[in-house]
Amino acid sequence: MKPTELIAPGLAYPPDFGSPTSLGIRAGDFIFVSGMIAWDRERRIVGVGDPHAQTLQALDSMQAVLEEGGASLADIVKITFYLTDIRHKAVVWEARKLRFGSARPASTLVEVTHLVDPQALLEIDAVAFVPR
Repeated sequence: MKPTELIAPGLAYPPDFGSPTSLGIRAGDFIFVSGMIAWDRERRIVGVGDPHAQTLQALDSMQAVLEEGGASLADIVKITFYLTDIRHKAVVWEARKLRFGSARPASTLVEVTHLVDPQALLEIDAVAFVPR
């Protein structure tokens, strides 16, 4: 079966802003979610300066992409967090717990120097497993 692009109507669609990427791709039993930044539909940062609010927004955007593929955050098997300031780790983890509950996918957290939006404090990508 050919990979399928997932488009979440409430999110900023990358090609509309000149990006050659997709929000997510379903390939067989897997969904690959592109890096989510805390953007609203117009690609403005939600929660400027607030890592907790940005984490929640990015995860909510991720949830919207996953729903288009028939999945949810609970189906994520691997997630990666890219933080511009590692000191935000505890705040990000608290926000993560709010969205994931007891689910504990394999995870990586790294500090990066810059993200595509200078107001973004983090970016999150993930892989979900959703058997058909």
